[in-house]
Amino acid sequence: MSQRIQFTRTGASDVLELVNVNSAEPDQGEVRIANKAIGLNFIDIYFRTGLYPAPSMPSGLGTEGAGVVDAVGEGVTHLSVGDRVAYAQGPLGAYAQLHTLPAAKVIKLPDSVDFETAAASMLKGLTVQYLLRQTYELKGGETILFHAAAGGVGSIACQWAKALGVKLIGTVSSQEKADLAMANGAWATINYSEENVVERVRELTNGEMCDVVYDSVGKDMWETSLDCLKPRALMVSFGNSSGPVDGVNIGILNQKGALFVTRPSLNGYADTRERLEAMCDDFFAMLESGKITIDIANRYPLAEAGNAQDALQGRKTTGSTVLLP
Repeated sequence: MSQRIQFTRTGASDVLELVNVNSAEPDQGEVRIANKAIGLNFIDIYFRTGLYPAPSMPSGLGTEGAGVVDAVGEGVTHLSVGDRVAYAQGPLGAYAQLHTLPAAKVIKLPDSVDFETAAASMLKGLTVQYLLRQTYELKGGETILFHAAAGGVGSIACQWAKALGVKLIGTVSSQEKADLAMANGAWATINYSEENVVERVRELTNGEMCDVVYDSVGKDMWETSLDCLKPRALMVSFGNSSGPVDGVNIGILNQKGALFVTRPSLNGYADTRERLEAMCDDFFAMLESGKITIDIANRYPLAEAGNAQDALQGRKTTGSTVLLP
């Protein structure tokens, strides 16, 4: 027997319950991980609320964690019992002491990366990897706008952008978060609670505006984001923290400067084992070089997953949060 967080209906954080479950042996091509730390991400809230439908009910939650291989299914050759590993994809169920998932989604951890760092950063770090290195391959010298710059993804993006020689303008909701984003390497910040984002971008860029906008906020920032772009520049919508962008008239892209828009995801980029490994190698190299460090600002016991989600959803957190089983 082991414990996991599950939900049988969608709704507020009180739908989450800690239950005892039987731990089945892994099937062919699978491994079972004894989690040492579990990552908390906004996508977990999307599933809990029903914005993203869970495959079945009752449902586990979470897709990111790190730990030790506890059991190996038939046909798995690249992993062994006792290996230190991490994962950021796969079936829901990472909010658990034991989690079984396809071995192809599991990556061995370098000795220099501890479990909490991996659990706090795999999904966020790989997200920043595809955003800055693939969705738009930043070369250095570009000016970009990155919303929620003091959050888990934003904190990594600020550091990676600085390492690339990119001017990252980060939006934040408080002076404390502005200070954090600047400490992480942002070129400038905009407090959207007090400042007009478009006007400040225009001032900061001397009217040039941005090469790319990275928007995880969604509905509340959609048109603001478009107005911060140069003609023929790229809008990257990769999250919905304020709700999904819908009812869009595609003609607006022409009206605002023949803009491009994309809606990427980790699964869309790490869609083969080879691509996943290459992305992880890139991210781990940044960690090992010290160019990126992970701020684990919040730790919660697994049983308090609901409280952790409430803090994240209420924008009361900075950096990354981990759950400890």
